[in-house]
Amino acid sequence: MWADSSVLYQIYPLGAFGCPFENDFKKEHRILKMKVWMPKLSDLSIDAILFNPLFQSHTHGYDTIDFYQVDDRLGDTKDLQEIIHSLHERNIRVIFDTVFNHVGRGFFAFQDVLLNRENSRYKDWFFIDFWNNNEFDDHLSYQNWEGNAILIKLNLKNPEVVEYLCQVVQYWIDTFDVDGLRLDVAYCLDPDFIRTLRARFPSLFIVGETLHGDYNQWVNDSMLDSCTNYECYKGLYSSMNTMNLFEISHSLQRQFGKEPWCLYRGKHLVNFVDNHDVVRIASQLENSHHLPLIYVLLMTMPGIPCLYYGSEWGIEGKKNWNDTELRPEIEHLCSNELTDYIKKLIAIKHEQPSLASAEYDQIILNNTYCVFQREDLYIAINIQGECVEFNLPLEGTFIDLLSEQTGMIDRRLSLDAYEALILKRI
Repeated sequence: MWADSSVLYQIYPLGAFGCPFENDFKKEHRILKMKVWMPKLSDLSIDAILFNPLFQSHTHGYDTIDFYQVDDRLGDTKDLQEIIHSLHERNIRVIFDTVFNHVGRGFFAFQDVLLNRENSRYKDWFFIDFWNNNEFDDHLSYQNWEGNAILIKLNLKNPEVVEYLCQVVQYWIDTFDVDGLRLDVAYCLDPDFIRTLRARFPSLFIVGETLHGDYNQWVNDSMLDSCTNYECYKGLYSSMNTMNLFEISHSLQRQFGKEPWCLYRGKHLVNFVDNHDVVRIASQLENSHHLPLIYVLLMTMPGIPCLYYGSEWGIEGKKNWNDTELRPEIEHLCSNELTDYIKKLIAIKHEQPSLASAEYDQIILNNTYCVFQREDLYIAINIQGECVEFNLPLEGTFIDLLSEQTGMIDRRLSLDAYEALILKRI
C-alpha cells in the first residue's frame, strides 16, 4: 500500500481557511486558499493530505447535511475538483474524512422522519423511539453519538443505509478521484459495514479513528489498512513531560518488537503528536527543547507519520468548548528552524527503506535517553539538558543522517543535551 512509506499532512479546512463556525449557507470559495499551501507541502515532500470534513454540515463538519455537496463555506464541486487535480499533479494524494456513524439534523432522511414519523420510509435508517421526546421537542427520541443530540446515529445494519454510503464513496471516487478515507469514530462503526467498504473499494487506503484497545480488531485483511495510534500519541508527549522514556519505549516494543507476541508486527498505524481533537504539541510539551525531539520519534518509529497543519512551525492551541483554538485560521504560512528540521526528517523518512518497515528493537533504555534499531538504522535520543555518555554494542564508522557528519563508534556513545542522532553504518 502506498501509504506505508508516506508522510501525511492533516488540514481542518473549516478552520484553516477561516470559515464561520455556524454555516451561514453563503457560497464562498475558501477551499481555493489551498493553492497557497501547495508549494509549501511540495517543499516538505508531503505524500498525502488528510482533509477533515469538506461536505455540507451545520457547524464543525461532523454533523453532515449532504454528502454530495461541498460545504458552502468552502466552495463547490468545481473548486474541490480543481484543488485535488492540482494536488495530484504534485504527486500528493488526497484522503477524505468520512462521517458515516452519524449525520446532522438537516440530513434529508432524518428530516423525512420528523415530517412523516412512523410512515417515513427512512425511519429504519436510524434508531428512533416514537414514544419518547428529546431536547428539541421532536416528540420522538433517537440514538446519537456520545450524548450529542445534533449527531443522529445511522443504522449501519440496514442494507439501504450501507448501500447509500457506498454510493457516496463511489461518487467521491468518480467526481474527485479520492485516494483514501478516514473513518471518523471507527470504533463505533459496525464491523460488517467496514468489511463492506473494504470489499467494495479495495484500492482505497482506509484508516480508522480508534482510541484504545486491540487495534487488530479493526486493522486486518478484511477491514482497515490502518488506524490512529492513540496509545503511542499519549506515550510520546507523556514520556517527554515526565522525563520517562520507558513509557513510549514500552509501547513501541509491545506493538512492534521482534517477539512473536508483539501486537502489530507488519502493520502500519498512523502516528501523530497532535490533531484537530487534542492540544497542540507546542502547548502540550512542558519543555520547548523537546519539540524537535518528539518529531524525531514520530518520523523514526514504525508507522505512518501525520503532521497537523501549523504545528510544523510550532503554533500553540488548547482545547476550548468548540475546539476552534485547535483549528485556527492560518492567514500567513510560516517556516522556521523547526520546519526545516521536520523537512530534513521527512527526507530521511523517504530515503531510508528501513523506516517504512515495521521492525523495531530496543537497544538502550534509560529514563532520559534511549537507542532503538530500525533494521540498518540506530536512533539515539537524549531528552535531558546535559550531556550523557553510555556503552553501546556498536563498532565501526557511522554517519548521522541528521547532521550528515561521520565518526567512529567504539562501543561508547556520547549525546549532547537535547540531541538526537540517526546513525547508519558506512
